[in-house]
Amino acid sequence: MLDFLLYLAFSVLETYALFFMAFKLFKIDLYPKEMLFSSLIMGFFSYVLRNDYGLIQVDLFLQFILIFCFMWMLFKIHFFYAAIMTGITYQAYSLIQTLYYFLLSKTTLFSVDFNFVTQFPVYLLQALSATTAIIIGTYISKKRKGFDFVPDKPTGRINITTREKVLFFLNLPSILIVLSTMYFSEHLMQYYFIIPLSYALVLYSFLYLSYKKDRSD
Repeated sequence: MLDFLLYLAFSVLETYALFFMAFKLFKIDLYPKEMLFSSLIMGFFSYVLRNDYGLIQVDLFLQFILIFCFMWMLFKIHFFYAAIMTGITYQAYSLIQTLYYFLLSKTTLFSVDFNFVTQFPVYLLQALSATTAIIIGTYISKKRKGFDFVPDKPTGRINITTREKVLFFLNLPSILIVLSTMYFSEHLMQYYFIIPLSYALVLYSFLYLSYKKDRSD
């Protein structure tokens, strides 16, 4: 029971931080109750898939899909822009986490075995990643940075440009990188630096095109 509560607590912290950073980046109002609700659901599904069935890759993919669904159906963001927000935010958060994992794995403190959910270093990684995401989101908000092009209304016609189509389809390599993360961590650790580098390249593409889109409106 304690293992489940600890896993759920840190999973909720991570997901809440991810939503926090996403809404600050796109200048959208926060919905704390809804963010907590969706974080609890995602944490529960993640625990069952990882601990009871050992389906880590399925969990990684499902988390991506659930974030998109909550953005679209719970937070009422247009389907098209919900996909873009999910891609950018997931890439940013994954970059933060894989960088921490890469750096901490070089120390004697950190040794992660993803087959177990009760290991302290995993919780340390989650706490560091979530704290960093919240700090980044807070900084973006205080400096009045971020993007304005995501419409407030979830329905209605939108003018989709080529740049927006590219932003949308950048989700495809995003998912592939997410799914390859576990393989590299378990079998190709000597080349693990490729993962954060890939996240950084895709995230840069997301942010560059978002900046151009924001300035063209």
